[in-house]
Amino acid sequence: MSDSEKKGAAPADRVVRVELGARSYEIRIGEGLIARAGEILSSVLPGRRALVVTDRNVGPHFGHALAGALQKAGFDGTAIELPPGEGAKSLETAKALYDLCFTAKLDRGSCLVALGGGVIGDLTGFVAATYMRGIDFVQVPTTLLAMVDASVGGKTAVDHPKAKNAIGAFHQPRAVLVDTATLAKLPERDLRSGLAEVIKYGIIDDAEFFAWLEANVAKLLARDTVALAHAIEVSCAIKARIVGEDERERDGGPRALLNLGHTFAHAIETCMNYAGYTHGEAVAIGMALAGQLSVKRGLLGEADAKRIRALIEKAGLPVALKAGDPPPEDLHAATFRDKKARGGKLRFVLADKIGHAAVHGDVPEDEALAVWKSGRS
Repeated sequence: MSDSEKKGAAPADRVVRVELGARSYEIRIGEGLIARAGEILSSVLPGRRALVVTDRNVGPHFGHALAGALQKAGFDGTAIELPPGEGAKSLETAKALYDLCFTAKLDRGSCLVALGGGVIGDLTGFVAATYMRGIDFVQVPTTLLAMVDASVGGKTAVDHPKAKNAIGAFHQPRAVLVDTATLAKLPERDLRSGLAEVIKYGIIDDAEFFAWLEANVAKLLARDTVALAHAIEVSCAIKARIVGEDERERDGGPRALLNLGHTFAHAIETCMNYAGYTHGEAVAIGMALAGQLSVKRGLLGEADAKRIRALIEKAGLPVALKAGDPPPEDLHAATFRDKKARGGKLRFVLADKIGHAAVHGDVPEDEALAVWKSGRS
């Protein structure tokens, strides 16, 4: 009998393990996991006091079901709903959540359960990392982007007006439950946004997976359940391996590769006050710009850059900024506030072929600015 079967997993569940010694945990992928959450988490969480944190978009669909599943297994879990959107990922909302934690009488043995997209996951994880100097939390992502990226790896944060994810902590979840059935409720734009992060994994680590995406992106957009489960599993497996090698993104470590396109993307989001583009759309533009910069630096061949751009477009994502977006000079200046910058110098993740990338800290400012100027539709 497999470990998954021993822990009550349905035969169809896919399990990816994040190996971090005492902080190791499983990413469980399958349909109907929310209904089985209490059963699954009973063997993972030491306490029985849990608070489900969700937002007003996700809560009406899944909040009651998750809280009920926890209560059925003996948890005293209730669900609270916060405002939706990137604007909620702030110190002000974190303070409100701290107050709710005290109202719910959460102690050091309690747990927060993040139910939603990346905003809820990042915010809840940050509060869990800092409430009473750290309590357990569980990720139950409901967007494709959160399933393959934000829910895995322990990065938690809130935004600051000057920079995205600037205030945060590393705090690993005790478990990640990816209920693929939630994707049926996901708006089309958000599904496409999640594909940006999926494409990223192919570019930085797995040429075979990138080719699979080229052949199957239409199935993913049509919400083919088998194709989605495969894409999520492969993406999570790549991230789990990288996080296992480099949990806290040490200087020169492989975890920085997960930021392909993100230096550009975070500058776009900051300059646009987190409006106009979803995170995945900003990452898509950022990956296209990173491809341009890779070619400009003589690292990536034109043919591979065209394949990357074509797949992004095939996924229905943007590859360039619009005419009315912030000027290149403002966007360029914002990149210096990126967490990956060191000593006032820019660092970019650049690909040298599909399936392999590296961090480059020697990019001249004029080359980066030129890419910003050329990246307009």
